[in-house]
This record gives sequence, structure tokens and C-alpha cells, in this order.
Amino acid sequence: MKLYELPFARIILLSDSIAEVIVNEGVELNLTMVKQLHEFFLAHLHSPFSLLINKINAYSYDFEAQINIGNLSEIHAIAVIVYKIASQLNTEYLANTIPRADKWNLRIYSDRDVALNWLQLEQAQVS
Repeated sequence: MKLYELPFARIILLSDSIAEVIVNEGVELNLTMVKQLHEFFLAHLHSPFSLLINKINAYSYDFEAQINIGNLSEIHAIAVIVYKIASQLNTEYLANTIPRADKWNLRIYSDRDVALNWLQLEQAQVS
């Protein structure tokens, strides 16, 4: 397990194909940050890969970030851990309302271990 610090987030490599992302408190993600995340994933993870998004902190997205986040064909599955109903609603909005070229393989959880287990099962199908 390796920890990387970006100016706006921490990324923990849980395996060669699964990363946990924790965006810092109060950040407003913009297109530049989304591109940095995507570049990081492509440089550090084996494709196809999966993401564990840990929404322990409150943060937001600008419009360009909402449209572009997660738009990588290399992403196989996304598990989002939510701690508040607002985070769940925001995640559902991003997944279901924003037009995407490919529909996300996404599930929302309130338990990190259950979320990680689902990602590991999903990754086993493509490894």
C-alpha cells in the first residue's frame, strides 16, 4: 500500500489495479484537478482499474469537473463510500444525470470494507 499526496487529495494504492481517493476538505474540484487525477491513475494503475472514492471530507465540483470526472475507459468499477445523505445524493446525481459516453459501473456504500470487497470481486472478473 502506497500513499501519494496531491495538492488537493490523497491517493492510496491498495493494489496494482485499485486506488482509494480521498479529496481534501473544502476543495472545489476543477478540470485541471480532474486531469491530474486521471493522469495519476493512468501512470500508477494497471488497466482496467477500479476506484474507491472515500467521501469522508466535504468537497464540491465545478461544472467542467462534473462533466469530465471519471471519463476514462480504463476505469472498470467505482465504489463510493458515503457518510452523509448529501454525499450520496451528489454521487447519484453525478452518476445518473450528467451525460457520459460510458455508464459508470458504480455502487454506493456506507461501509469501507464492503465497498472494497465489491471492488476486489469486480477486479477479479477482468484480471
